[in-house]
Amino acid sequence: MNRFVSVSLLALALGGCSLAPDYARPDAPVPVSWPAGDAYLTQTEAALPEVSYRDVFQDPRLQALIGQALVNNRDVRIAAANLTAARARVGVVRSNQFPEVGVSASADYLTREGADSESYALQGGIASFELDLFGRLANATAAERERMLATEASGRTVRIGLVADLADAWATYAADRELLAIAADTAANARRAVQLTQARLEGGIAPRTDVRQAEQVLATAEGDFAAQTTAVAQDENLIRLLVGGPVDPALLPSGLDEVFASVATLPAGLDSAVLLRRPDIVEAEYLLRAANADIGVARAEMFPRISLTGLVGVASDTLGTLFTGGAFPTTLGVDAVYTIFDGGGRRANVEVSEAQRDAALAAYERAIQTAFREVADALAVQGTIGERLRAARVSSDATADTARLTEARYRGGIDSFLANLDAQRSLYIARQREAAVLLIGVRNRIDLYRALGSDSAVATPSVEVSEAD
Repeated sequence: MNRFVSVSLLALALGGCSLAPDYARPDAPVPVSWPAGDAYLTQTEAALPEVSYRDVFQDPRLQALIGQALVNNRDVRIAAANLTAARARVGVVRSNQFPEVGVSASADYLTREGADSESYALQGGIASFELDLFGRLANATAAERERMLATEASGRTVRIGLVADLADAWATYAADRELLAIAADTAANARRAVQLTQARLEGGIAPRTDVRQAEQVLATAEGDFAAQTTAVAQDENLIRLLVGGPVDPALLPSGLDEVFASVATLPAGLDSAVLLRRPDIVEAEYLLRAANADIGVARAEMFPRISLTGLVGVASDTLGTLFTGGAFPTTLGVDAVYTIFDGGGRRANVEVSEAQRDAALAAYERAIQTAFREVADALAVQGTIGERLRAARVSSDATADTARLTEARYRGGIDSFLANLDAQRSLYIARQREAAVLLIGVRNRIDLYRALGSDSAVATPSVEVSEAD
């Protein structure tokens, strides 16, 4: 019995050997700071602070919708279920590192030619416990644990993406509502113009071409109004999908100005190392770690598998003396299995795992480079959007004033109807352009949140899995 216990303890002590390569985080394949120049704002923060989505999206209505979405959205639920399954898989794989202990009992009663006999037995033991001398099982568990952590990071990406998508849909709804109002105003003005020119035609003052041109403007505005009505309805449908349920109309915005004022700018910081906190990059690094551990599994397959079996039992002819007898049979066995020739399959499997590690490394570096490009693009927009918005508002104000003056001059018989018509068309285009630039400004702030998303209020709590679990 003591020999059996000693061998088991020795096997557990030898389980610390690992053939996996030592892991070292690769250097980030991007510059250490963001681009600089006229298109980029100067940033003074040394690093991106941890912020809640409430710090960026400050409108209480949007915050309420985000809170509902984080509970009800089906993509979030799928990510949570995937994480639960990943945690369970870690337990399944790790169970192979421990001995499987079983127990069996039997009782027999035999009557033959007037003679009765009975026997009882109780056995317990270890069934084929593999001694993990080369770290195959330990590396398999480590690889599965890294994949589980990658799944957790993927869930954070889903949640941060959901917040950004919902904020974008909320802002788009506001923009389409504003474009709908612009189309309605333009249609109303065009309708008055048609009535005016029709009256002038009937009075013999204006030609029929003026009426037809006014009708063209009216038809365009009415068509745009119908299209924007459809767009607003589709925006509501998207918001309901992202929220995962019904949406209170009181939580929807009425205009872009209030949306723009309620979305704060997220500071990017100088050091591009902040990208290493992005969930998609964290996921890529965990997958790289898993691929590294898989190499250890493949290498260990090239060595013999040594298994330990043991059996301890008692037997007696009577139940009352089952545990009082002196006979405790004990067996202990060690099996070693090694494949002498497999056509190079195990060596090829090592090469496969090494190639997969190289691919995971390239994917990790690509994720960093893509993230760097996304942030740099967002910073380029942020650096110029203020001037673009100022210019669009100046143009819109000037065009509106021109339209008012031109219409007054037309009514006074000074300007032609064509000049008045061109002024109205220019005003319509200028107002649409201003709304488009304002939406770009809102989306830029949302893009920065999405690109640098490391939101502690949104992220799923970190999963700590110790070696002793």
